[in-house]
Amino acid sequence: MKILYQGSPGAYSNLAALKVFPDAEIIPCNTFDECFKKAHKDESFRIIIPESNRITGNIGVEYLIFKYRLNIYSEHFHPVHHHLLGLKGSKLEDIKNVYSHAQGLSQSSKFIKKNKFIENVRADTAGSAEYVSKTKDKSAAAIASSLSAKIYNLDILASNIEDELENVTRFLIMGKSVIQPDLKEKKYITSFLFKLKSKPAALYSALSGFAINGVNLTKLQSYPVKNSFSSFFFLCDLDGHIEEDKVQKSLEELGLHCEDFHVLGVFTADNFREK
Repeated sequence: MKILYQGSPGAYSNLAALKVFPDAEIIPCNTFDECFKKAHKDESFRIIIPESNRITGNIGVEYLIFKYRLNIYSEHFHPVHHHLLGLKGSKLEDIKNVYSHAQGLSQSSKFIKKNKFIENVRADTAGSAEYVSKTKDKSAAAIASSLSAKIYNLDILASNIEDELENVTRFLIMGKSVIQPDLKEKKYITSFLFKLKSKPAALYSALSGFAINGVNLTKLQSYPVKNSFSSFFFLCDLDGHIEEDKVQKSLEELGLHCEDFHVLGVFTADNFREK
């Protein structure tokens, strides 16, 4: 199996891929779009994509989910521990500039402010570590993973610098082939997207079926259709399997109010949800 992730080796997506697929061939991509595009063209690829973070919210890949409509096979909640990485022999008091992805900087804002560092936004955390390793500047440091420190031969100057020690990112494992688990005595998530017909109270009417049938929605987010501020797609997760009667009835009711509807996936809920 081939697993694609966005970022340089040592990125948190790389760590998540190693955790979920320890025996797979894991391949880095420069952008999220590259991951989706390759998986859309080749069914042998799967991608592992960060979807949201407990602290900073959405990562911003929803437009690609809408565009490519890959199937979601599973979810994985991965703990995120940020470290300050510097050149060999450097010390915390030497650091002036810190480099990381915007999420890494935001999630470590208290530590950055305390030490009066200058923030520098880069494309990804591991790429920031690689950059620092090449600068030969002891006043520069990266906020990245411990794996990045090993890969780029950097020292860990400070560990677990994230604002919240319970920081967790939700990853989605996706691919082109449609695969759904059989309904058993497990907890499932059904994920789908929809676009409503243009009429008054459309969203209220569309969601009423979930309330009537006792189906719990765990995610409902709206995103504007390209080049529009008056037409929206909605991305939604619900508790349950699409083959359950109450879920089917709810989705049938929703479909009456939609001009576009697409099931993104049915998958087993991660045990992390029980914590």
